[in-house]
Amino acid sequence: MEGGESRGSKVVVVGGGVAGALLAKTLQHDADVTLVDPKEYFEIPWAELRSMVEPMFAEKTLIRHTDYLTNAQVITSRATNINETEVLTENGTILPYDYLVIATGHDYAFPRSPEQRLEQFQEDNKKIESSNSILIVGGGPTGVELAGEIATDYPEKKVTLVHRGSRLLEFIGPKASAKALKWLKSKDVEVLLEQAVDLSSLSENNTEFTTSAGKTIIADCHFVCAGKPLGSKWLEETILKESLDQNRRLMVDENLRVKGRKNIFAIGDITDVPELKQGYLAQAHATLVAKNLKALIKGGKESNLAVYKPGSAIAIVSLGRKSAVAQFPFLTMGGRLPGMIKSDDLFVGKTRKVMGV
Repeated sequence: MEGGESRGSKVVVVGGGVAGALLAKTLQHDADVTLVDPKEYFEIPWAELRSMVEPMFAEKTLIRHTDYLTNAQVITSRATNINETEVLTENGTILPYDYLVIATGHDYAFPRSPEQRLEQFQEDNKKIESSNSILIVGGGPTGVELAGEIATDYPEKKVTLVHRGSRLLEFIGPKASAKALKWLKSKDVEVLLEQAVDLSSLSENNTEFTTSAGKTIIADCHFVCAGKPLGSKWLEETILKESLDQNRRLMVDENLRVKGRKNIFAIGDITDVPELKQGYLAQAHATLVAKNLKALIKGGKESNLAVYKPGSAIAIVSLGRKSAVAQFPFLTMGGRLPGMIKSDDLFVGKTRKVMGV
């Protein structure tokens, strides 16, 4: 729906990632919902690295917002400012709201259309296929999973992973890190820990790289998998500037409302909820806030709002097509069993079903 009839309370959702997309979908028949996002589609983010190695897979990971939002308005633009009653977008649209949800996650420079995004994946794949040696900078989940995908599909290629930390996957425990390192080494991936590459000196034409330890790496192409900034910078000049903590995350209460605000919620990675920033937890945020918004719209008591309890430390990092390393609250495991949980289709089928497509 591009304009649509009014259905009562106006809810503006800023950000069409994991949390924002699911919230807008869930709420679209209960309120007058508008989704604001600079791109025309929702991308399943944990499938990005498989898409780089296998572009045909990417087509299933991109879903146009209008395919799952059949009863909501979509504004393809960035939000640039908010006040007590309105959201202003980059293209000049002014959106009044009764309730506002901030779900801008991390700041990715994604292209506007799904066709352009597919072209990006194809270009990355061509870069990988045409290279004999590949450098990956960053040993977090993105770098580790990309190294695993390339080592699985192109075992003949020389893959080097450089990470400034003392171990891989520092967001989870050391046992999981050790299992990931052992698996990568078994696939002949060279892993250089406690070393860095000067990102400011990188260009597409670089084939020779020097680490902070003085080691020279020859690679036909490189991928930077360092952390991406939070999508909160735009809030620094808005009414929510005092609601950002020292890490530039929005401070929320137990109902996932921005602290001190009755009608503004925040969900997903942009929140200061003390938990691992994982996709399934962003979906849990969306589900809870949708429930709370439905209650408020119907005149329910604030004392009856659902309370969010931070998720436990569960994480699964794929290692190629068949293996993974998984951390659960009282158990860490690696190999085929956790791989059966995630690595086959990376939850793409399940996510598409959740989004109703």
